[in-house]
Amino acid sequence: MYGIVTRNVPEVEWPDFDRGFYEVKDVTGRPAEPIENAVNMVSCFGDNAAANENPDLVPVDTDGIPATRDQTYFDWAYICPTHDAYREGLLEIIADCAAVNSDVRLDDVGFPREGYCRCDRCQERFDASEHDSWEAWRAAVITDFVAAAADRIPGKTYLTLYPDPYPGHLYERAGLDLPALSEYVDEFVVPLYDLDYGTTYWLETIARGFRSALGGDYSLAGAEPETPFSIELYAVDVDVDNLIHATEVAEAYCSDVFFGYDASQAAAAIRRKRADDREGKTHRPE
Repeated sequence: MYGIVTRNVPEVEWPDFDRGFYEVKDVTGRPAEPIENAVNMVSCFGDNAAANENPDLVPVDTDGIPATRDQTYFDWAYICPTHDAYREGLLEIIADCAAVNSDVRLDDVGFPREGYCRCDRCQERFDASEHDSWEAWRAAVITDFVAAAADRIPGKTYLTLYPDPYPGHLYERAGLDLPALSEYVDEFVVPLYDLDYGTTYWLETIARGFRSALGGDYSLAGAEPETPFSIELYAVDVDVDNLIHATEVAEAYCSDVFFGYDASQAAAAIRRKRADDREGKTHRPE
């Protein structure tokens, strides 16, 4: 199955795509109304607009450094997952999306990275919790949020993962406990973005790693992951031949392949790949 991730409503109905994902709230904080003919996407704890408007929402580390774009290692500003008012607002947005289309995708879920958040609220809640480690408490915070979100989603719950399948990394970085989250998530989505896809060995390695991390046998003849995962490729200005090859590599390991933010280029790659498949050919870049 092939899908498109877009901010343009008409593109979700293009016949080349089996599924459309529409951004209702992205990391800029830009709002849009959910639509009924696509899986609506919500950037949960990435929100530049909210962070700029209210710096008290932003997570900090032990040195008080905020998780904003001013830091070289953050591409957008984050919001602390324990801020109750913001969390409730997110759940309302998710419920609104689910009322229009029963499937919803959750993006940017988790703490920013190791060391966050050390605000007074997080410290007080950790101290009052039954958890012995900061990492276990953070994971419980995120799992509780995803459980609350999934409870408002009558259809399929998608969850985007940071593209790092190395054992323990997602747990330590963002508080993502994959076995615990699998109880509430129907399908994970892993964005593997590149501007060229001239080489794909790294894509194959990461895809294989997620197949194993999610409970599947990384050998292609082995067991499928307990929770399915899809791979999202970047399509903007990517050579069609390279995009086709990246698709071939990705779909060998995952359930579905989605394309980000260039419907025309994605559709061209899908059409050519399907034509080659019908002819019994394997398309390779020159």
